[in-house]
Amino acid sequence: MTTPKADLPIGRIAGIFGLRGELKCDPTTSGRTVFSAGATLRCVIDGHSQNLKLTGVREHKGRLLVRFDGIGDATAAQALVGAMFFAPRERLDVAADEYLDIDLAGCEVFGTLGTRYGTVERVEHYPLNDMLIVDGRMLPMVKAFIREIDIAARRITVDVPPGLLDDDALGEGPP
Repeated sequence: MTTPKADLPIGRIAGIFGLRGELKCDPTTSGRTVFSAGATLRCVIDGHSQNLKLTGVREHKGRLLVRFDGIGDATAAQALVGAMFFAPRERLDVAADEYLDIDLAGCEVFGTLGTRYGTVERVEHYPLNDMLIVDGRMLPMVKAFIREIDIAARRITVDVPPGLLDDDALGEGPP
């Protein structure tokens, strides 16, 4: 069984923690708040999907340590290592000026004067800022470059220095 398309990834189990069934979880930024005691989450591992109820969540060194109903020891916990967790979009905590990777991928990127630079292939996350990968080129997601993101129109308007997204030394600026 696979995860329904409406569900978005919210985290991944990175390993076990201790001997009592606790697991190290790397949540996505927007999915972090979905991990709360009492919540039921969809888990997918090895192509199989199941719902698991969270019985405990705590923070430890930037990760979440989670416990699930019925997982009481390291052996049972080990079976969940590598599992991905998914939740419906409406459960995610996304601010008005934030975007999910899945929403940005596939958007067309245009300059302020209408020049088409390409399509967002994916988003990569780095310590300083996120990068849109536009037809193999990196575009920093910073306010200085991004002028407008219209998810409904699948369009991102940018104002970038010459040569960042094109080979034209003049870019879109005046000659």
